[in-house]
Amino acid sequence: MRIQALPGFRDFYPDTMAIRSHVFGAMRRVALRYGFEEYDGPPLEPLELYTQKSGDEIVAQLYHFRDKGDREVALRPEMTPTLARMVAPKATALKKPIRWFTIPQLFRYERQQRGRLREHFQLNCDLIGETGPLGDAEIVALAIDVMRELGLTAADVRVRMSDRRLLSGILAALGFDAALVPLAFQALDKVGRSEYAGRRQALIDRGVAAEPIARLEALGSIRSFEALELAFPGLALGGELRATFAAIEAMGLGEFLDLDLTIVRGLAYYTGTVFELFDAGRSLRAICGGGRYDHLLAALGGVDMPALGFGMGDVVLTELLKEKGLLPTGGTAADVFIAQVTADDRPFALGLAHQLRDLGFRVEYAIGDQALGKQFRLADARGARVVLVVGPDDRARGEVGVKDLARGIQGAVKLDAVAAELTALGCMRA
Repeated sequence: MRIQALPGFRDFYPDTMAIRSHVFGAMRRVALRYGFEEYDGPPLEPLELYTQKSGDEIVAQLYHFRDKGDREVALRPEMTPTLARMVAPKATALKKPIRWFTIPQLFRYERQQRGRLREHFQLNCDLIGETGPLGDAEIVALAIDVMRELGLTAADVRVRMSDRRLLSGILAALGFDAALVPLAFQALDKVGRSEYAGRRQALIDRGVAAEPIARLEALGSIRSFEALELAFPGLALGGELRATFAAIEAMGLGEFLDLDLTIVRGLAYYTGTVFELFDAGRSLRAICGGGRYDHLLAALGGVDMPALGFGMGDVVLTELLKEKGLLPTGGTAADVFIAQVTADDRPFALGLAHQLRDLGFRVEYAIGDQALGKQFRLADARGARVVLVVGPDDRARGEVGVKDLARGIQGAVKLDAVAAELTALGCMRA
């Protein structure tokens, strides 16, 4: 019987693992440059941690079971509840603002589709203890810089931003009663999508007239703060969002930004700035989404601190990088291959290999006895950049032969110059 991976789960062979490492490496480098600290938590949590945040309806989307200790548990579908649980007992001791990031593997039992699997990895960056628009700008800029680190430009990706405080003011101006605001948010979130018809009907059923619904639908056409002022003259709206835009523009990243009042984020806990990052052609799902959630930590962990953050999944991002030709290709196990002319050369070759590995070079050699030609073929198959040839005559002269496989150039170099020669030929140190 041949056993295969479960539907919606991935095997990472060395070539796809190299892609994953490439993407994660970019995420990690940027987060560290922003002063964020890496953390992690357990992949298995009490089921209550998720139902407390999202209600019992989320259970259908979870991998959950009763463990041998008779506890209801679930594989984590997201990271924010774990973050809240971890921050709560240490909140007073942690230096504010808290800048934490993680790249967890998450699990949801849901229908597979393009850009969504039943497991995925996700960069989570959260800034806790900061209330102002500069914190919002910091989080958005971090997301943009991950894109830039991977080679994507403003022509490839767009950040669509809005603010729930701004939207609440607009809805009040349109005559929506406060009790209808959550329903109006749900409708606005689905404008232009197949699910919108049902949301629109729900507004009608609650007695909302045609004119405010039409003006709600038209919010998507407002693409600048100037247009916002013309549409709602006399309303002092969007000061926080304007300040966030201005800060990101001051960083030199303004070309990535779009004002989009249809961005609401479907989760009810968002309280201020909200944003989503899409490919410019909108052929894929959102790459990243997040915003401000100032009351969530109090609800989940009992710690009343403002917070904001985002989640950036690896599945959609990798698809976009593939479309743009920005994924690494031809990954190699080793840059340097050491070929031995005779069996007597083996002790010397082993010592040289270990010295070079200590210096950070990726080095391989034939484990068993092989003719020199077969060793060269193995080096080529492994994608080695350079072959170092060790023979009796080479050892007697205190040197090794060097062949650059990419250019077909060969020569000899003294032993004390081998590391410098490998660096000059483009061999990277780990």
